[in-house]
Amino acid sequence: MSHKSGTLFDMQFITSCISTMLVLLLLGMVVFFVMTANNLSVYVRENINFSVLLNDDMKETDAIRFQKQLESEPFVKQAVYISKAQALKEQTEAMGTDPAEFLGYNPFTASIEIKLNAAYANTDSIQWIQEKLLENKQVIEINYPQDLIDTINQNIRKISLFLLGLAALLTLISFALINNTIRLTIYSKRFLIHTMKLVGASWGFIRRPFIARNIGIGILAAAIANALLISMAYMMVNYEPGLLELITPQVMLVVMGTVFISGILITMLCAYISINKYLRMKAGELYSL
Repeated sequence: MSHKSGTLFDMQFITSCISTMLVLLLLGMVVFFVMTANNLSVYVRENINFSVLLNDDMKETDAIRFQKQLESEPFVKQAVYISKAQALKEQTEAMGTDPAEFLGYNPFTASIEIKLNAAYANTDSIQWIQEKLLENKQVIEINYPQDLIDTINQNIRKISLFLLGLAALLTLISFALINNTIRLTIYSKRFLIHTMKLVGASWGFIRRPFIARNIGIGILAAAIANALLISMAYMMVNYEPGLLELITPQVMLVVMGTVFISGILITMLCAYISINKYLRMKAGELYSL
C-alpha cells in the first residue's frame, strides 16, 4: 500500500512538473519574442540614416567641429563626416563611373551622416531636430526617409500591442492551467486534509507541506523551461550570429527571471487557493464533489 501511494505521489509530482513546465515554456517564449521585438525596433530605428548637407563654403575644420558637436547631442547615436571628395569616391564606386569626368566638377556636397537614438526616431522629435539643425546657417538641407520612418513606427506599434496583449492573455491562461493541475493534485488529498483538521492541526500547518511541494514543482519546472529556452536561443544565434544584436544577455536574463518568478508565484498562489477551498469544506461536502 505504501509503495503504491509513493508511486502515485511520484507520478503526480512528475505529471504536475511536466504540465507546469510546458506552460512556463510557452510563457517564456512569448516574453522572449516581446523582448526581441523591442530590440528589433530599437535596432531598426537606430540604423536609419539622416543626411545633413553642408554648404560648400564651410571649411572642413568647421564641419568636423560641427560633427563633434552633434555627437554630444542626446538625440544622436552616431555622426560621421563625409567630405565632397569622399562622397564623389563612394558614388563613383557605386555607379561604376566618375560623374566629375563629364560634368567637369564635383556635383556632391559635404555632409554629416547621423543616426538617431531610438527614442528620438519619431515624427515629432525629428521635426524638432530638423529645426534645431537648420539653425546652423551652414546646413543647407536635411534628407531623411520620412515615409519609411512613419511605416516602421506604425508597424512597431501594432506588433508591440499584439505581443503585449498575447503576453497578458497567456499569463491568464497559464494561471488557469497550472491552477487546474494543482487543484486536481490536492483533490486527491482532500480526505487527508479533513483528517488533519479533525486531529486539531492548524490551517497553516496543513497548508505548509502542500505549498512547499508545489513551490518545488514550480522551481523545477522553471529550471527545465529555462534550460530549453537557453538551448533555443543558442541554436538561433549559432545559426545566425547577427541575431546577437537582438538576443542579448539582458533579454535572456529577463526571460529567465520572468519564468522563474512566475513558476514560484503561480504555483504558490494556486496551491494556497486550492488548499483553502478544501479547508473550508465540511465532511459531507467532500463526498459530494
